[in-house]
Amino acid sequence: MFGLGTIINIFAIVCGGVLGTFFGKHLSKENQNALISACGLCTLFIGIAGCLEQMLKVEGTHLSSSGVMVIILSYAIGTLIGTIGKLEEKIEKFGEFLKAKANRQNDNNFITAFVVSSLTVCIGAMAVVGAIQDGINQDISILLAKSVLDFVIILILTASLGIGCAFSAIPIGIFQGSITLLAVFIEPVLTSKALDYLSMTGSILIFCVGVNLIFGKKFEVANMLPVLLVAVLFAYLPWFN
Repeated sequence: MFGLGTIINIFAIVCGGVLGTFFGKHLSKENQNALISACGLCTLFIGIAGCLEQMLKVEGTHLSSSGVMVIILSYAIGTLIGTIGKLEEKIEKFGEFLKAKANRQNDNNFITAFVVSSLTVCIGAMAVVGAIQDGINQDISILLAKSVLDFVIILILTASLGIGCAFSAIPIGIFQGSITLLAVFIEPVLTSKALDYLSMTGSILIFCVGVNLIFGKKFEVANMLPVLLVAVLFAYLPWFN
C-alpha cells in the first residue's frame, strides 16, 4: 500500500501521545521536570554522536575536513533564510491554531510540546530515506523502525510536556507524505554525500532541541530548518566533495 509507512508512523505517534498523557497524569511536577531533563540529555548526545560520525569520516588516508565548512556555511545561510522567513513564528502560530481547535487554552506547554516534538520526529535522514523507499519500492522497513523510535520518544515527551506532542503526527504526515509522493523526483538528488551532509546538519538541529529542553528556549530551531536544504546543495559543489 502506497504511503503505508507514514500512516503507521502517524499511528505510532498518536498512540505514544495517548499513553504518555495517561502516564503523565500520574507524575508529579518534579518527576515531569526530571523526565524533561533526561530527554534533553539523551537528545544532546544523539545529536553530538550523529554530527561527529559524519564530521570525523576518513577519506583515503586523510580525515575529511569539508564537513566543518559545510556546517558553518549551511548554518549561516540557512538560519538567515529561516529568520527572514520567520519559520519559527509560523510554526508557533500553527501550534496556536491546533491549541484552539483542541480546546487546550489552559495548557501552557501545548505550543512548546508541539514544536519540540514535531522537530524531533521530522528532523533526520530516516524520515527522508524511509519516505523515499516507501514511495518508490513500497518498502516500509525504515519507517517501521522509525515508528517504534517515535512511539517511545513521543510517549516520554508527552508524559513530561503534555498532549501537544501527539499533534506532531500532523507535520510528520505532511512532511513524509510529501516526500513519498515526490519520491521519484527526490531520490536522484539525494546522493550519498547529500545524505551525509543532511544527517550531519540535522544532528546539530537535534542537539539544539536538546539544549532547549534542558535550559529553556535558547535556539529558534525552526528558523534553522533551511540549513538542511542548503547542506544538500553543498553536496553538489566540487569544493565540498
